[in-house]
Amino acid sequence: IILLGVTENADKSLSTVKLPDPERLVKSFWDTVNNRSKTSANILTSVNVSIEEVNGDKIVVIRVPRAIRQDKPVHINNDLYNGTYRRNGEGDYHCSQSEVKNMIRDAGDITQDKLVIEKFPLGALNGETISRYRIRFSNLKRGHVFDKLPDEVFLQKIGAAKRSEQDGEIHPTLAGLLMFGNDTEITDEFPQYFLDYREPLSKTGERWSDRVTSGTGDWSGNLYDFYFRIQDRLTADVKVPFKLINGQDRIDYTPMHEAIREALANAIIHADYYERRGLVIEKRKDEIIIANPGALRIPKQEAIEGGISDPRNSSIFLMFSLVGIGERAGSGLASIAAVWKENKLPTPNLTEQFNPDRTILTLSLCAENVGVNVGVNVGVKLTKSEKSILDLLAKDGELTALALSTMIEKDLRTVERGLKSLKTNGLIERVGADKNGSWRIIK
Repeated sequence: IILLGVTENADKSLSTVKLPDPERLVKSFWDTVNNRSKTSANILTSVNVSIEEVNGDKIVVIRVPRAIRQDKPVHINNDLYNGTYRRNGEGDYHCSQSEVKNMIRDAGDITQDKLVIEKFPLGALNGETISRYRIRFSNLKRGHVFDKLPDEVFLQKIGAAKRSEQDGEIHPTLAGLLMFGNDTEITDEFPQYFLDYREPLSKTGERWSDRVTSGTGDWSGNLYDFYFRIQDRLTADVKVPFKLINGQDRIDYTPMHEAIREALANAIIHADYYERRGLVIEKRKDEIIIANPGALRIPKQEAIEGGISDPRNSSIFLMFSLVGIGERAGSGLASIAAVWKENKLPTPNLTEQFNPDRTILTLSLCAENVGVNVGVNVGVKLTKSEKSILDLLAKDGELTALALSTMIEKDLRTVERGLKSLKTNGLIERVGADKNGSWRIIK
């Protein structure tokens, strides 16, 4: 939100000032954003700009929406790499070349994972992984027209391979390489590619009770094998009620099992494997943190509410859905949140970090891990302000001190003291950098 006609006071509050000609400012603004030599795309409409009266003074209010991926990167002065900036918290920063390239890749209507990789023959894919995939496909889709096809044709049908227009040979696609390749070949195309599942022994994360990573050489290191190596580990501690189907077969899974596996599939399908830091899944005693490289392709609220499907890797999405994984297009986070609500657990927390781009989903596994109860459980006496801050952070870890100040109607210094106290008492911790990180509730 851009405000013209206000000044910021020492205590961070705002006061109006005399604005001589707000109508002229609005016209000047529209002239500028509609000038393609100045701005690459105008993403605003008339509803985003208004003149409002406050305390007898007129101010101009400009609400800038999040650009859709097809318009990104929005830049100024016809300078793609030097004129692209990003909003982060309370400030703007100049985007790096890698961030701009990420936006360009995401802007296309055809997802990048459909591209054919001519430097690798089809034989570069892992035959054992393909065999496991086909067995599962056959079991789930008996009599399917693809089932009896030879591997070469089957892989083309599911988007894992494609005939090159250059040499006429069949090569893996990017999706096929990621899904069925070996770590050596995958990292040759995606130097930043890394898969990491870990279960820390302590909060310091210096030692692990269990860990699975790509690049060890004792397994393929591809996405399909990674999913099945860790899915049971992720859900191992989820309680299963004693219940029989038809009085004979015991149910060995619950909606929570399905929701956790859905979250894992979502991260794999939406990750940007060119981006830094890799895909990291951390299973702690009281929560699961799933962090994948790449920013959200749709606004955060739309991702949470569901109903809109825009996978970064559409071919990988198809290949998983053909074997019954990640089938619920666009409803993943909404369905996960519904399961968490039914089990009286805190709402899953979705956050974004930038430079490098990361999307982080935190799934709390403890009902006590909410607001005021946290302080009570560990014997910490909280002030009324601290309780309010804790309650709000349990719902949205991305809230800034300024936002908290407005929401609990306390001055900024009180909020900052409250955050410091909560951190000192071990009730919250900062995840990521100060500017683009988020707060996490600690049990």
